[in-house]
Amino acid sequence: MSSEPLHLDHEPQGRRGIALATWGLFAGLSLLMTSGGLFSTLLGVRSEEAGLPTVVSSLIPAAYYVGFLAGSVITLRALGRVGHIRVYTALASLLSAATIGIGISVDATSWILLRLITGLCFAGLYVVAESWLNDLADNENRGRLLAVYGVITIAFYGIGQVSVSLFDPITVTGFAVAAMITSLAVAPVALSEAAIAPPLETASPISLRELSRIVPTGVYSCFLVGVAHGAMSGMAAVYATRVNLGLVGLFVALPSLGGVVFQWPISSTSDEIDRRAVGVVASLGAAVAAGLMLLDSPHKPMAFVLFMLVGGFSYPLYSISGAYTNDWIEPEHLSGAASQLVKMYGLGAVAGPILAGAAMSIIGPTGFPWALLVMHLAIAGFFFYRFLAWRAPLAKRPWHEVSLPARAFYVPATIVHVGRRMGRRRADRPF
Repeated sequence: MSSEPLHLDHEPQGRRGIALATWGLFAGLSLLMTSGGLFSTLLGVRSEEAGLPTVVSSLIPAAYYVGFLAGSVITLRALGRVGHIRVYTALASLLSAATIGIGISVDATSWILLRLITGLCFAGLYVVAESWLNDLADNENRGRLLAVYGVITIAFYGIGQVSVSLFDPITVTGFAVAAMITSLAVAPVALSEAAIAPPLETASPISLRELSRIVPTGVYSCFLVGVAHGAMSGMAAVYATRVNLGLVGLFVALPSLGGVVFQWPISSTSDEIDRRAVGVVASLGAAVAAGLMLLDSPHKPMAFVLFMLVGGFSYPLYSISGAYTNDWIEPEHLSGAASQLVKMYGLGAVAGPILAGAAMSIIGPTGFPWALLVMHLAIAGFFFYRFLAWRAPLAKRPWHEVSLPARAFYVPATIVHVGRRMGRRRADRPF
């Protein structure tokens, strides 16, 4: 392999063409994420009210991400046989059944098994969505298109989380509503024109080893981001319940709200400034916000603001990792790469709630923000290490062409760039 990979550019599509090609997918995802936010929060609160030990409570979200690993593999194989639209509708139907199954079951074992199935379904749906979007994107707009995807998924997931206050987590009603919303999510994608979905022959697999060799930065950062997001989403409801917060639904939705606000500026900035530098700055921002949560009472308004900032800086990191990876691979491997990234994200997210749960068992509820602090520092450290390992221009465009969000990131990104120039440069490492 050469020391510098070939930078790929795909033929760009107009905004109107992309909008027509994605409306059904985005509409379906909006409903799916609303349902997912609702039932995952309901289950988190129900597990606490059932008096489950911390270890068991952490196994439930961990099982979700175990399903992620299986779903990423199964979906890629199915895409090459029946296509994106059929795979999406099949997974959404199975997800609806698993959601109502969680609502009518009453023991932790059933919750763990059914949560695993929901993880399989969501992983597959993410693979469908991300491979579909990457097929439409080019290197000039990939960050922005994935930012729209990120805003939609995070925003509607947060809407579902907030709506948890409308339902009693002990009854089946909330889970039934979530299952109904999931069923409705099939309609817009099923009504999409088959011609706008990626053709079957584009679903060419790529091994995790090969992808790691080509783009180690994207693959391993995706794993670390999964660890942090698994801890944040999986244990937030448990943490809020442990510290006796009265607004559990609002608290767990705050990272999603922050992600909605920050997703577009951070992801679009990564189209104009080296994505690795943007990743360093964003993950450090999340680490600082998590650290400040330790300095004050969780019942004060500032704690809510800080948790929102953790999510605001953290959630765009997945889009950055995905966009960075797809910048450097061949077009026929887009679906395969999406599958492998979801797998790595899921593998990390399996460990996230377990690690956060262990921290909470050892040092109490404050173990939750401590875990978020350490996890985001690890992400920042890895991005900076990879920034040292390969020389590339910091800015992709002249200053007068840089957007306002990118200019806001330019100063901290420049500090990272100066740090790289002070470090040892190793141009023979893969990107």
